[in-house]
Amino acid sequence: MKTVAQQTQHRRLQVGPRTILPHPDPLPLGERTAIAPRDSSITRPANADAGSSKNRTAILPLPAGEGRGEGETPDHGRASAAVGRFAVAARIPCLAMILLAGCAVGPDYQRPALYPPAEYRSAASDTNAPAGTNSFADLGWWAVFQDPQLTTYIGDALTNNWDIKIAAARVLQAEAAVQVARSQFLPNVSAGGDLLTSRASQTGPAASANPQQNYGDVFVGMSAYEVDLWGKLRRANEAARARYLATEEAQRTVRQTLVAQVATAYLGLLALDYELEIAQRTYEARTNSLALTTAREEGGVAAMQDVAQAKILVYGAEASIVDIQRQREQQENALCILLGRNPGSIQRGAGFASQQVRAEVPAGLPSSLLERRPDIRFAEQELVAANANIGQAKAAFYPQLTLTGFYGFQSVAFSDLFTSASRTWQFGPAVTVPLFTGGRLRANLKITQAQYEEALAGYQKAVQNAFREVSDGLIAYQRTREFAVRQEQRTQANREASDLANIRYDGGVTSYLEVLYSEQELFTAELNLAQARLNELLSVVQLYRALGGGWQMENKLVQK
Repeated sequence: MKTVAQQTQHRRLQVGPRTILPHPDPLPLGERTAIAPRDSSITRPANADAGSSKNRTAILPLPAGEGRGEGETPDHGRASAAVGRFAVAARIPCLAMILLAGCAVGPDYQRPALYPPAEYRSAASDTNAPAGTNSFADLGWWAVFQDPQLTTYIGDALTNNWDIKIAAARVLQAEAAVQVARSQFLPNVSAGGDLLTSRASQTGPAASANPQQNYGDVFVGMSAYEVDLWGKLRRANEAARARYLATEEAQRTVRQTLVAQVATAYLGLLALDYELEIAQRTYEARTNSLALTTAREEGGVAAMQDVAQAKILVYGAEASIVDIQRQREQQENALCILLGRNPGSIQRGAGFASQQVRAEVPAGLPSSLLERRPDIRFAEQELVAANANIGQAKAAFYPQLTLTGFYGFQSVAFSDLFTSASRTWQFGPAVTVPLFTGGRLRANLKITQAQYEEALAGYQKAVQNAFREVSDGLIAYQRTREFAVRQEQRTQANREASDLANIRYDGGVTSYLEVLYSEQELFTAELNLAQARLNELLSVVQLYRALGGGWQMENKLVQK
């Protein structure tokens, strides 16, 4: 005979050959306990709630061997109860994490107060009014440099340069570090198993009739999982993400610097070509002058001293040609390395004299420089990471909750390994409270605070240095243009003086020493004029970089 509770249980709980508990969560029941619906024919326990509804279930003790569904074994009942306990226990850390998800110790990041100037300082002779909010650096490098050959080289460098590849690899490393930091939010679950055979001594104190035993188990285990109660893992993830963003900004800084380096090297190469033309033209003129002076000396009109002075001019021009060729070939090698090539010759585009200086270079607002320059953004992300490290150091002062557990099968016989009787599981939280560390935690907190102060000073220094570079660029742009005009006037005066000296010497009014001096001064003035024009072009490149331009990617490069 079955009790009313058993009949009711089979009537309402049995589905197929196994018994399903009506409660949505398994309850930790013993093998002598069953769940039955509330019924008036069943005696209500004394400690039952008087206000319970008619659908509430009651827990009744049953005689040994009763209360199981048809086909259910005692091992199956114990296994179901064990699974129920494990499921209930597994919900505890989840609930704790939900309740404490918003608790994170340490300061939240706030951008430090900065006081940018109202406008950039420019040269005192610059009478141009500020151009408004638009900045010269908002243009892409392909729109700033008009030489097609130069833009081709810049595109090649941004693809093949080794510094670019190194920076890209560092970005990948930082991205992987973020994934590592995020993985700490989830437990580490592993599976394993082993099969051992052992034999005991038959003559020892623990001798047995069956000295050889086989032992095997399979399991799924969770290693020590730290519950992020105080935001330690969240601060670590915040720091890792900030370092990743800092690495991206460092990559943009490398790209920006590379654009300026390629433009500088290419324009410098064109300037050397122009200087070589000046030296070769001067050499030809001085060679003709030496031949004329030698003829005059053979005719008895000129002295041997005049011939010697003419040779000085020729040899000086030859030495300048050799030195300029050295610089030119080394500049080609440097540009090849920037392009990711082996040293070799470089194809030119438009000549040096055809390179035009931009007539307008608006600087924009100083406040926008903080968002445009990647090196400033890099310094700020380093500051964010340092701030998050303080939170990690503070979280170390608080108790640490870790969870461990496993579920599997153990048996001395392989045939019984996967039966319900061989099931085994274990779950246990552990709380660790730091009581004494010898001052290590407090010293570590001081280290992170000092590192934050260092990052803060570095960020503020980067901001001020950026304002200085823009100001230097504006001053250089104005002053190099003025210097080029003055140098051109001086070169023209030297050219006229050289012509007059030759006329006076041919007329016998003066010695060849005056011609020597005038020729040397003219040659130096022409080389200085070429350098002045190069500085005028480079001032635009440096100002473009100082304003934060050059790191943008061209559409076709992005597609590659």
